[in-house]
Amino acid sequence: MKIKTIITSVLITSMCFSCGNSKQNSQSIEPSLKDVTSGHFLIGTALNDNQVDGLDSLSVGIVNRHFNSIVAENCMKSEVIHPEEDIYNFGPADAFVAFGEANGMNIIGHCLIWHSQLSPWFCVDKQGNNVSPEVLKQRMKDHITTIVKRYKGRIDGWDVVNEAINDDGTYRNTKFYEILGEEYIPLAFQYAHEADPDAELYYNDYGMHLKGRRDGVVKLINDLKVRGIKVDAIGMQGHMGMDYPDIKDFEQSMEEFAATGTNLMITEWDMSALPTVNTGANISDTTEYQQQLNPYPNGLPDSIAIAWNQRMLDFWNLFMKHSDKITRVTLWGVTDQDSWKNDWPVAGRTEYPLMFDRDGNAKPFVVEILQTNNQ
Repeated sequence: MKIKTIITSVLITSMCFSCGNSKQNSQSIEPSLKDVTSGHFLIGTALNDNQVDGLDSLSVGIVNRHFNSIVAENCMKSEVIHPEEDIYNFGPADAFVAFGEANGMNIIGHCLIWHSQLSPWFCVDKQGNNVSPEVLKQRMKDHITTIVKRYKGRIDGWDVVNEAINDDGTYRNTKFYEILGEEYIPLAFQYAHEADPDAELYYNDYGMHLKGRRDGVVKLINDLKVRGIKVDAIGMQGHMGMDYPDIKDFEQSMEEFAATGTNLMITEWDMSALPTVNTGANISDTTEYQQQLNPYPNGLPDSIAIAWNQRMLDFWNLFMKHSDKITRVTLWGVTDQDSWKNDWPVAGRTEYPLMFDRDGNAKPFVVEILQTNNQ
């Protein structure tokens, strides 16, 4: 399906759907996003604990109406699910999986091995020194096997290794790499496959439009395949801004990743509408600088909203163009209120990066997609 390009007049007319200015709820829009993407790819979103527990009924309604795939936002990360070596906290993860099953969702586990949000005990001994390679291998195997086997036959796919490659294509110098070298990645995939041979296994990373990381990931996947290691898809994280990534660079990465013979997934998709943060700056220097980082606390100006919607539509069209390669597109949150980008990197920073606004209304580009499909 080819989605027609939004023109400015359509966007201005559609602005009544966005930013809380309309009483129309996304529930009334026909058809749903999962109808639009049927036959192309799964359409998913990350869920937080409040949504899983039914405390955010607005988001739950949107999820059940528009999405057919869910991924665990935080409840399966090491620091949450395995806080101590001999203690597992399965409650939130169990609830997440049960939610997915009750609503007929494709269920994704996120993530098994990641250097960030890692339990402090995982790679060190009681004195804080790095454990031996043998100890870390056993800890990895125990961690992966225990979690994957618990949900065997219930979770459809796993982000096995997350964010292991630097911008220049070299391996990120994490504790896993420091202790085990490159071998920790094939070991993680091996352990996951042994625990559930039928589950799909994914490598997931951000900044995938960068040539260095693109080349590094292609080499990684090809090396794993030569060794007979099961890798079902490459997850291209879609954390974007108004000035990055270049859509041509992103498309080139899609094509080169697909050339490895591996499926693609667009994961963690959101797009900041605010100025890109200079992470090298001291963000606490002045009140003026903090105001610059939070320029639209009460809603986006029309010109910014129009540009944001057009850019989101451009990427949506790219995903549809390459839907023969893509098996899933997943948003990192349901409404703008849910986004991890709020309050970062300064408290009070208000973001607008997702498909649905804080009142649960579909953004103009989503309305256009749904209306086009309904013609």
